[in-house]
Amino acid sequence: MNKKRLGVLTSGGDSPGMNATVRAVVRACLAAGVEIVGFQKGYTGLIDRLYEILTTRSVSNILQRGGTFLQSARCKQMMEEAGQHLAADNLKGLGVDGLVVIGGDGSLRGAHALQRQGIRVIGIPASIDNDIPFTDMSLGADTALNNIIHAVDCLKDTASSHDRTFVVETMGRNCGYLAVMSAIASGAEYALIPEAPYDIDDICKNLHRRYEEGRSNSIIMVAEGAGKAQEIADQIKDKIGFETRVMILGHYQRGGSPTSFDRTLAARFGVAAVEALLAGDGGKMVGLSYAAIKLTDIEQVLSGGRRPIDPVILKLAITLGV
Repeated sequence: MNKKRLGVLTSGGDSPGMNATVRAVVRACLAAGVEIVGFQKGYTGLIDRLYEILTTRSVSNILQRGGTFLQSARCKQMMEEAGQHLAADNLKGLGVDGLVVIGGDGSLRGAHALQRQGIRVIGIPASIDNDIPFTDMSLGADTALNNIIHAVDCLKDTASSHDRTFVVETMGRNCGYLAVMSAIASGAEYALIPEAPYDIDDICKNLHRRYEEGRSNSIIMVAEGAGKAQEIADQIKDKIGFETRVMILGHYQRGGSPTSFDRTLAARFGVAAVEALLAGDGGKMVGLSYAAIKLTDIEQVLSGGRRPIDPVILKLAITLGV
């Protein structure tokens, strides 16, 4: 009798904790006597049959590493039905009974497509923007937030030394989670996010009032979807003459060793995904809900839109004067 076999891949933008998740998937499979295949470069690995049989040695010493040792890539072929057919046929040809997909919205769409092709798939949400619905936290968001806070703490030292205003741009095209949470946690003066309108004239008036009160430096967090940091900095300088600098954090936010929260979340997500597949489930995404792991239909996740920022967080930010 052939040994049961599952597969795992990481897709889309990398998130801290992806390696820890793959490790959990591998160890959960081996504990259950199941063979596990790792596909390289995301869905491209399914199309081009780029894979390896994973062992405990394959995932040794990767728990603390950022990025993904399986690597990731965008795959246009998975957006087309012919590519989806080929990927499913390759999985069936390799005897893969189920697949764990670790990634964001686009990755989950690929997972849903494979489920329609007869491949049982469990998705794991990985997005530093924390914008995937039906999970309180996505893999990597906590690490990215800690990276931002470290950078802002360093900036505040020089801001206070030189009476400067810093405009710090975080990732978040459609979701301001990183900007607002880092503003609260670092004591920034403002968080400009796509979910809430802002008036640059009001901001400048308040900055000038702070200056008159003796508070001559400030930090303004801006999500990339809420405006361009350089343009905002130029407007502040033109309107009130403050010496203003810009820091665009970019891909720095994605890197580095995952936090203990993301490592633990990775372990819980990875094990839950394997258990679901071995129980015959598929077409679901694992998520975190009030500290518990839950499964949600991927189709429901995809139709749920972007995960909104908790109103309690927005109220907290307003109360603190952010």
